[in-house]
Amino acid sequence: MSADVAASVGGKPVRRLVIACGGTGGHLFPGIAVAQEAGRRGWETMLLISEKQIDALAVQGHQELRFEKVPAVAMPGVFSLKFPGFLWRVWRTRAHCRGLLKSFGADAVLGMGGFTSLPPVWAGKGLGLRTFVHESNAVPGKANRLTARFCTGVLLGLEACAKFFPAGKTQVTGTPLRTALLTRPDRAEALRFFGLSEGKKTVLVMGGSQGARGVNRAMVEALPMLAAQGVQVLHITGPKEYDGLKAAYDASPVEAAVVPFCQEMGLAYAAADVAVSRSGASSLTELSAFGLPVILVPYPTAADDHQRRNADVFTAAKAAVAVEEAELGGGKLGDLLTALLADEAERQRLGEAMKTLAPADAAARVCDAVAGV
Repeated sequence: MSADVAASVGGKPVRRLVIACGGTGGHLFPGIAVAQEAGRRGWETMLLISEKQIDALAVQGHQELRFEKVPAVAMPGVFSLKFPGFLWRVWRTRAHCRGLLKSFGADAVLGMGGFTSLPPVWAGKGLGLRTFVHESNAVPGKANRLTARFCTGVLLGLEACAKFFPAGKTQVTGTPLRTALLTRPDRAEALRFFGLSEGKKTVLVMGGSQGARGVNRAMVEALPMLAAQGVQVLHITGPKEYDGLKAAYDASPVEAAVVPFCQEMGLAYAAADVAVSRSGASSLTELSAFGLPVILVPYPTAADDHQRRNADVFTAAKAAVAVEEAELGGGKLGDLLTALLADEAERQRLGEAMKTLAPADAAARVCDAVAGV
């Protein structure tokens, strides 16, 4: 839908969209992608983020977008002594969001998932706005199940998730990708950016925006085997794990670029032959868009075991290799990596299968849904 065509929400043109997307990169980056598409349509956007460090890092380089911080709200167990305090924080944050929505003149509210989405969507419902939540995973979390009760529609990254919501309320859009990830950079340029060598096989390691301790430790165990094969590594450690991992790589003969966080993920994907990743929905979408063969290591304590369910979707489509974190010890990750790096035909097959699982126009589909198209 072009920018000069008036999108309408209940007969009212959509001009101002609020996107609640803080808390993790898996919520924030797709939210930024929707804001970029909305901007192309001539809409104004306001993105609600949390006060976490990862949000501050992720919004760097997006000065064209308006961000507002709202208090993070994490749900404890229902029988926890902290639960009454949680209800009070949700109510207080809802009141704060209501004020933001009214002052912005919002026409619609979109939550990208997690409890950061609940208060603004609830506030939008109370103001009579059309409201939406996007669920990227194969199984929804508690936050999105609750938020969906206040929504006009539920937008899904994967068809497998539809069965968890009322029939007729869902629409499969895919998970939106930022503009910067829609074009594949030159591999040589990407390697130069990270200071890595051309002519070497490259492994990209990423544990999501928070890092992944179990994956990081398994990579340290794999370094001797990778060194013997002349493999180089681009490792995104997460801020908390950076110092220890950097020291481990400095002590090994493996050529590596070790960074706590990466703003230029398009270059990271373009530099790699194989990835090792958690199976968060946003990371899976980006890996799919680049057709990058991947060894998935689901986060073992993810809420509702959603990362394992995501991995199941990709392994069922024969698009990825999955291994449990508990099975990575003793050099198992090194074995998997060296075997995959040695089999070019298998890497190509996996890459082609990956590409089928991520619609490139997901951000446009989300905006169409919000507009009622």
